[in-house]
Amino acid sequence: MQLDDLPRRHAEAWADATEHPFLTGVRDGTLPQAEFAEWLVQDHHFVADLLAFQARLLARAPRPAQAVLAAGAVALVDELSWFEDRAGQHGLDLAAAPGPATLAYRELLDRLDAAPVPQALVGLWAIERAYLDAWAFAAPGAPAFREYVEHWTAPSFAGYVAGLASAAQQALGADDADDVFTAVAAAETAFWVGGAA
Repeated sequence: MQLDDLPRRHAEAWADATEHPFLTGVRDGTLPQAEFAEWLVQDHHFVADLLAFQARLLARAPRPAQAVLAAGAVALVDELSWFEDRAGQHGLDLAAAPGPATLAYRELLDRLDAAPVPQALVGLWAIERAYLDAWAFAAPGAPAFREYVEHWTAPSFAGYVAGLASAAQQALGADDADDVFTAVAAAETAFWVGGAA
């Protein structure tokens, strides 16, 4: 199985996750800034959860996957600082409670944490690939959101996603990745509208 086939094989679920109306609103400027701010707070919670998951995955990953996972963990630490900086600039309360979709995503990360390493790597790749594809869909972004779109579509991030794909593919072998992929797509879709609901 080739991981790059999964977005085509599950095209409808992937489009729901990466071409969501929330992203259209970011692209054309129709998304209310207050709604984006609420989502941003929830995304901060998610990144903190993702860092914890990724650190544990690094500890049990095969040697060839460790470098990309370690680099990704460092990038997530930097990402949390970036969120904190934006929160200070815009008066966001990062201590606000996680919403239902954020908690549901946390549960998915817990399931991936307990899954065999190949499935956990596929899950991490799918999460980051969804993020990259989603923000590429929103590009270049309306002026109010452009700095975020540019941040999340940087070439370095695309390179990281490619590195995760390689690590996951090597670990996966012939295993089935469809269930993990579709679970991530569903969580992403819910998160665009339900993170703060």
